[in-house]
Amino acid sequence: MSTHRTILTNATLIDCVDPKPAPNTTLVIDKGRIAEILPAGKKPTTGDATVVDLKGAYLLPGLWDAHIHPDYLSLADMPLAEQVALFGHRLMAALTESGITGLRCAGAHHYMDVAWKRAFESGQHIGPRVYAAGHFLTTTGGHFLTSGHAQECDGPYGFVKAIREQIKNGVDHIKLNLSGGIMGPPWDLHKHSFLLDDELKAAFDIAHLREFKVMAHATNPAAVKNAIRLGAHSVEHGYIMDDECIELMLKRNTWYVPTLAISHLTPEQVDNDWERAWVKQRNMLQSHCCRADAASDVHAGWFKKALDAGVKMALGSDIRPLKDAALLEMGLWVKDGATTWQTLLAATRNAAAVCGAADDLGTVETGKLADLIVVGANPLDDINNVRKLQLVFKEGKIVSDKRAKA
Repeated sequence: MSTHRTILTNATLIDCVDPKPAPNTTLVIDKGRIAEILPAGKKPTTGDATVVDLKGAYLLPGLWDAHIHPDYLSLADMPLAEQVALFGHRLMAALTESGITGLRCAGAHHYMDVAWKRAFESGQHIGPRVYAAGHFLTTTGGHFLTSGHAQECDGPYGFVKAIREQIKNGVDHIKLNLSGGIMGPPWDLHKHSFLLDDELKAAFDIAHLREFKVMAHATNPAAVKNAIRLGAHSVEHGYIMDDECIELMLKRNTWYVPTLAISHLTPEQVDNDWERAWVKQRNMLQSHCCRADAASDVHAGWFKKALDAGVKMALGSDIRPLKDAALLEMGLWVKDGATTWQTLLAATRNAAAVCGAADDLGTVETGKLADLIVVGANPLDDINNVRKLQLVFKEGKIVSDKRAKA
């Protein structure tokens, strides 16, 4: 994007490699990439560069949300064109309002995630990096059919055909729903698995043949273990697990994206103004609140067990609006026993890695793309300091400047 040099001075750098902030750091950005990182006392040659004085504010990699969906609207609720436009607006707001520079989609109907990914990549619009899934694939009478984002498949060949369709339409990964969930009708329960062995095998076989990663919605021990053994790239949710699930994740080097927001954000559980405001506008059905409340402690327990065991974990929210989602999820990680450092890594380095983008993004290191945020206070002291957003950079260009407000 950028052809010219930008120098950021007086930064307190949190690079998401070393847990100690480095005050008075200077960063040189050239042609959209980080060219130099100079410690305190070292001055770059400025030449014709644009110099931005950060005045001691905290410089971090951009944040990520590794499990998102567009708004769940049927075509009866809103015409497709308007839904696609709304999704683009939500994606752009995540970047400019909250500094979320990368998003991994977990299901979107009509390939609207692919459309926006292409629109951002071509420079038609300025937005975050989008990793697209197309539809999420489930069985007839499977998970979250009311969302409008599910594609019902049956039998081995039904899954094979659907996966080939997603690939043909330009997705980055395949989203398979192996089991039920918390938000659904009585026949859509997270303790139930939905696919038969031959359906599972066929789905994973074709994904592996075509070298597409599988993002596996798995919410009970049997589904989690099936996903890992069949070679899922990531397990999403893991509301109920067992010790063997964690052993297998470690053995197979499988990613885990816990989406705590799904079981934790109910009127009974919220304990700060951001959560309260979100729950109020979400206005969830009482029956869903009860199911979430009942699932919450078990979910929190397996989250902490996986974290303590050293499972590779990335941050994904599975809620909307996207500008609030990752920030709320970060708060829940800390509430459930993660350190602020673990949480920050999950939302930067690890989330970029789960998307296959670790070589270019996720940390502040020489040679990487300059997708960066600047916040007014240290998120390692309080994770909610990521909300004190001052600047957002995409490939070294300022795409959001909130300093006057700050």
